[in-house]
Amino acid sequence: MVSLTEEVIRGADPNELSRIPVPDDFVAAHLRKEDAGIFADGTDKDVRRSLRVGRVPMPELAPDEVLVAVMASSINYNTVWSATFEPISTFDALKRMGKEGGWDARHDQPFHVVGSDASGIVVRTGSSVRRWHVGDRVIVCPVVADTEDPLTHADGMLSAMRAWGYETNYGGLAEYATVRSSQLVPKPGHLTWEEAACMPLCGATAYRMLIGEHGARMKQGDIVLIWGATGGLGSFAVQMVKNSGGVPVGVVSSEQKAALARRLGCDTVINREEIGIGAEVEPGAATVQTAKRLGRAIREAVGEDPHIVFDYVGKATFGLSVIVARRGGAVVTCGSSSGYQHTYDNRYFWMNLKRIVGSHGMNLHEATETMRLARLGKLAPVLSAVYPLAEAAEATRLVQKNAHTGKVGVLCMAPEEGLGVTDHQLRARLGEQWLSPLRTTP
Repeated sequence: MVSLTEEVIRGADPNELSRIPVPDDFVAAHLRKEDAGIFADGTDKDVRRSLRVGRVPMPELAPDEVLVAVMASSINYNTVWSATFEPISTFDALKRMGKEGGWDARHDQPFHVVGSDASGIVVRTGSSVRRWHVGDRVIVCPVVADTEDPLTHADGMLSAMRAWGYETNYGGLAEYATVRSSQLVPKPGHLTWEEAACMPLCGATAYRMLIGEHGARMKQGDIVLIWGATGGLGSFAVQMVKNSGGVPVGVVSSEQKAALARRLGCDTVINREEIGIGAEVEPGAATVQTAKRLGRAIREAVGEDPHIVFDYVGKATFGLSVIVARRGGAVVTCGSSSGYQHTYDNRYFWMNLKRIVGSHGMNLHEATETMRLARLGKLAPVLSAVYPLAEAAEATRLVQKNAHTGKVGVLCMAPEEGLGVTDHQLRARLGEQWLSPLRTTP
């Protein structure tokens, strides 16, 4: 019997895909519930010990879901959290979801298929899906919003939402993924599968933080300090600030990363090592003195203090961010990769009338607008490396050690890089070098 996986790879048309049975199981990067205590010995929490690649059973499709044949995915830091079972085991989230009953009960399993990014082809649609069809090429917005919650209709992120592939099962690091139809966005035709897959989570998160009405609401001419300017979020933030008429000031940890940040569009790049900013700054007087050095460096370069500080690093940087933002400025934060307990001197906050803006994920409109920027040729993918699905644990380890720049892609069903392009004219106009800012030689 011809397999659905083989026919997807072959490029079968929608009618053929509709006739071929869905497999009973599929290959996925997943965690096992029995391994939740594997790091209790206090040794290095190496995700390669917990993240496995193997076959898992295919779930039944809910009426409002589609089954996506995943061509490519990418690594996000939430997969590191899942694979280290920190700050809590995500099996706890699956158990809570399962208690809600109905279709949600499927998610409470002794395995967890992880991954919060994906690009691929719709191969099945649930009975209530209207806007999507077998054969559609899509990317997946990683926010699972409660469509029956009134807050969703104001902003999906205010609802009882979940992060797909982190707080839900059957995520994107797999051959197949179950996705609500309200998570789908058309794939830009000029991008390869792996390029498209690297954009949804980090790209749309940066959009909400900077541009969307729920974030810092950057305006033309704003100076924006971007911590980790060559990271997944930072690489998209640099482009968005530059394209919007702002002044991106990137902070990086090496001269090599400084060169990459300039290529992305940073007007000014500050190497944190050159001005004595370590991996973590002691709170109190040491933070104030370090912030003053950073502030002087920014003013020497662009003449003013930042209107906005883009901070997803957290504990190691937040105290500095509050100080260096200008009077009346804003610090926008979406995460804390270096730790959740933030310490800052409140005098620099309240007496200077600053704002702290909490930002999380993106709603479907923000995800759609982000991918529209990509289709207009205004936003480049920021892949730095691509791994096969069989090496998903190695790819995740790279991110865990912060040994990467931009985004690390994973080929799932796609047999090789470079596939999935349908708009060759736009791709040729933009050029391979522009589309690969972190993979080509300066």
